[in-house]
Order: sequence, then C-alpha cells, then structure tokens
Amino acid sequence: MEFSAKQIASFIGGEIVGDENATVHTFAKIEEGTPGAISFLSNPKYTHYIYETQSSIVLVNKDFIPEHKIKATLIKVDNAYDSLAKLLNLYEMSKPKKQGIDSLAFVSPSAVIGKNVYIGAFAYIGENVIIGDNTQIYPHTFIGDGVKIGENCLLYSHVNVYHDCRIGNECILHSGAVIGADGFGFAPTPDGYEKIPQIGIVILEDKVDIGANTCVDRATMGATIVHKGAKIDNLVQIAHNDEIGSNTVMAAQVGIAGSTRIGEWCMFGGQVGIAGHIKIGDRVNLGAQSGVPSGIKEGSTLIGTPPMEPTAYFKAAVMAKKLPDMYKELNNLRKEIETLKQQLNK
Repeated sequence: MEFSAKQIASFIGGEIVGDENATVHTFAKIEEGTPGAISFLSNPKYTHYIYETQSSIVLVNKDFIPEHKIKATLIKVDNAYDSLAKLLNLYEMSKPKKQGIDSLAFVSPSAVIGKNVYIGAFAYIGENVIIGDNTQIYPHTFIGDGVKIGENCLLYSHVNVYHDCRIGNECILHSGAVIGADGFGFAPTPDGYEKIPQIGIVILEDKVDIGANTCVDRATMGATIVHKGAKIDNLVQIAHNDEIGSNTVMAAQVGIAGSTRIGEWCMFGGQVGIAGHIKIGDRVNLGAQSGVPSGIKEGSTLIGTPPMEPTAYFKAAVMAKKLPDMYKELNNLRKEIETLKQQLNK
C-alpha cells in the first residue's frame, strides 16, 4: 500500500515541508533510506543523515531547523518517535490476519472459541479454555485447562500457558514464554527439599507484552499479577506472588524474586536483580546490573549494588580504577610511618 505525505500528515497531525504528494510504501532507518521509504529523526546524533538520506519522507520534531538543503519531504510533529509508533501500528493493523483452526490443531470440545480466531497446526487447547475474538495462537503453542484469554491477543509459537491462568485483551506473548509454571517453593527437611504445591495462578492484565523465553511463575496461593500496559523483555524471570505495576518496563535478563511488589511506570535496565519480599515504589528507574536487596521509595533513580545515586555511583567507579595505586601508596605511607616511629623511639 502507498500513502502520500498529505495522508500521513493528516493522520498524525503533522505539518508538511516539501511535496505533499510524495508517496511511500515502506519504512527505513534514516541512514539506510531508499526512495519510497519513510524515516524519522529524533536523536540529534543522527541529524547529519537527513541531508543525505534517500528516503522520500522524514518525520522530524517541530523544533528541527535544517542547516542545509534537504531532498526529502519533511513532516513536522510534536514527537517524531511517537508519530512513527502510530504509523507502524497502522501498518501492522493493515496486514491481513490469519483466521480459522488448522486441521492439525487439537481443541477440546469444551473450549469456547471466539470469532475470527486463528489456531495454528499442533497447537493444544485444553478443557474449558476460553479464547476471545480475533486472538491468534500460532503453531505448537500449549494452552492448559481452564485458561482464559481475552480479545485481540497474539501468542507466537511455543508459548506455554499453564492451567487456570488469565490473560487480558491485546496481550502479546512471544515464542518460548512460559506463563504459570510452578513458583520455586521447597521446604528443607532432614531428607532433602520437599516441594510446596503452587496452587495459585498468573494474571496478565490488558496490553501486556511478554518477551521471548520469559517466565512468569504461578503463585503459591492467590495470583502473580502483571498489571495493564507492562512491557517485559526477553529472558526475564518474574517469580511467584510478584506484582508488577501498570506501564512498568523491564529490559532483558531482569530477575525478580518472590513476593515482591513493583510500582507503576518503573524502568529497569538489563540484568537488574530484585530481592524477594520487598516493595519498589512508583516511577523508580534502575540502571543495568543493579542489585536491589531492600525496598526503594518512589521516584528514585539509582544504579549499582547496592543501588546509589548515579552521580555517586560513577564517582565511585572512577575511584575503583585507582584502588591498586592507592593501595600501593597506602603501604608506602605505612612503611614511612613505621620508619619514623623507629627513629623517634631511638
């Protein structure tokens, strides 16, 4: 499909600078632009590419002022990155969606399947499952007994949703995600570790994204909950009875121990580790590889183990490089002091 600059500007509320009849049919990074592509510029580091890009249309922020002649048609908007996201969503929605149940899929007779649902080959839909309208379940996905899945969800291949878990509307689960495996609960005994049955469930509210090979464990009792709009990256571990606040985002390899509460609108960098049975407030930002042993108040921006203010952390990191030299200097000073003591005693 082709769209003109005029059509695009109308959709995102932008101002055209150049040819309103310029058309595009694909997307491209500004440094890899080709004729017929639309690109965007939001990071100042990429500004120099706008003067040489071959893209037909470029989205820019309203405060952008060119220093040289630009070949492409510009569309000025309040936020170029947000506008690109809207266009990408429009493009995605325009793609034809698969429908129907493949003859090689197994669907329990007791399952309730909504309208326009797709269930791919070798998918398994257990007893008393409910699947909402327009949801797509790709091949080799397992949906356990009693699971409820809302409308307009997308479950890619090899997703596993254990029994009785709940998934809201417009959720996306990527390949290898496991929802509702047992929490890590074992009681030590003289003969070893005795397994504690995990009889709770997992609840994913609306518009939750779960990345590839991410695990959200079922609760020991009650529910592990990921609230509305949370976005979880690949290879993340969310343990039993955790509660993840709405619109919180986590990068790859974050690990959260059991019974921890994470607030709303938090941002965790890659490999952040959170101890169990603590509370993280709303709008907490944690830098990559931070290790969190205790609760954090809302609005904090921290990094390191234990987490500290970024300025203090980077100062400490600079000092750490100097520790070997400081250690040598300290030993030399000790020797000098000892020599002075001996001379004074004489």
